[in-house]
Amino acid sequence: MPQTDREIADHLLTAARNAGAEAADAIVLASQGVHIGVSGRVLEEAESSESREAGLRVLLGARQACVSTSDLSAGALDVLADRAVAIAKEAPEDPTVGLLDPAELSAGIDADLELEDPAQPAAPEALEALALEAEEAALAVAGVSQVEQAHAGREAMDVTLAATNGLMGSYRRTSFSVGASAIAGEGLARERDYAGETRRFIADMPSAASIGTRSGERAVAALNPRKPPGGAVPVLYDERCASSLIGHILSAVNGAQVARGASWLRDAMGSQVLPKGMDLIEDPLMPRGLGSRPFDAEGIGGARRPIIEDGVLERWVLDAATGRKLGLASTGNARRGVTAPPSPGVSNVVLTQGPASRDDLIAEMGRGLIVTSMIGLSISATTGDYSRGASGFWVEGGEIAYPVNELTIAGSLPNMVKSMIAANDADPYRSYQVPSLLVEGLTVGA
Repeated sequence: MPQTDREIADHLLTAARNAGAEAADAIVLASQGVHIGVSGRVLEEAESSESREAGLRVLLGARQACVSTSDLSAGALDVLADRAVAIAKEAPEDPTVGLLDPAELSAGIDADLELEDPAQPAAPEALEALALEAEEAALAVAGVSQVEQAHAGREAMDVTLAATNGLMGSYRRTSFSVGASAIAGEGLARERDYAGETRRFIADMPSAASIGTRSGERAVAALNPRKPPGGAVPVLYDERCASSLIGHILSAVNGAQVARGASWLRDAMGSQVLPKGMDLIEDPLMPRGLGSRPFDAEGIGGARRPIIEDGVLERWVLDAATGRKLGLASTGNARRGVTAPPSPGVSNVVLTQGPASRDDLIAEMGRGLIVTSMIGLSISATTGDYSRGASGFWVEGGEIAYPVNELTIAGSLPNMVKSMIAANDADPYRSYQVPSLLVEGLTVGA
């Protein structure tokens, strides 16, 4: 009976071949985690989770099928492989499916990216103490009436990939998180806000007290909101939500979207899409990065590469299949879970920062809107027409005047991203390292 994750993956490949598959790949994910939540200075929830599951993709010519299981006994894996081959025989043909040629597999798949914290895992009691510390700090902020919940947690995940083309690789990653959700005010005039942090290494975490204090201060700052004036004004996307703009760009350069013609950047390759001097870099090899990985889901080793350089779109984000659809090679961006074949996705991304601080940009905008949170989404994938609900702060005379909520901001993404001005406040611990962004060309409606 297979015991280790690699043995499970290898058993699946052998079973797939025995069942008649021409080629196959397998992924095994094993995770262990603890989550602690406190409220009212007492323990509210304590969860411990452990899972181990496997996914198998089999290929018969231009047909493929994916199946998954959490029963990892030898007999169950054999049955899984038989079922996958039977499904593949009935699947529609797709000439773009298939494994990479062995020559395309990269060598450096055992790179040490410091994804696993060697420290002893934090005990549940220690996590509870961190959650209580965050809650206490939030309650100490004048104006905070309640902490909805403060939490702390840890997780470890093992990822193993194998394929009949010779791929066999694995890595382990850990993460730690602390957060708090504070409520300020009383009755119907209450406002809620949140602060949280996640790190690969617990030693890199800021203090739980600082996180709790930030959540409380944010909630208090949002008290007594008003409706803003309407009209076309500059909008500053706070660092907390500026990454959403970059997320829309990354969706538009995703090969799956481009191949379907459902991208507002589908004709923009080699064109200016961001301001000159601004780069958008992907770096899956960032030590301790939340999005770091030594190789992608098809066995291509990670490499730091620009997506946009000096404002010019340089490449799509591709896995093997979408690359074939576009007549291009994979860019090493395959991602995968246990239930579906690989698809394109990014790891860590870094947007060029500017010389000015967030406060400098607020002073520069004079009169306008700071967005600190967003709700709802109405975006045309093909045209980039943009509309979202938002809340934040109104600015008059280059200074924050009062909080605002229940408003809508609308514009056109192609025009918005060309006018962005970046601050210098990107968080180096996030997978999307994006600073606050000042954007022209939006209309605010109450």
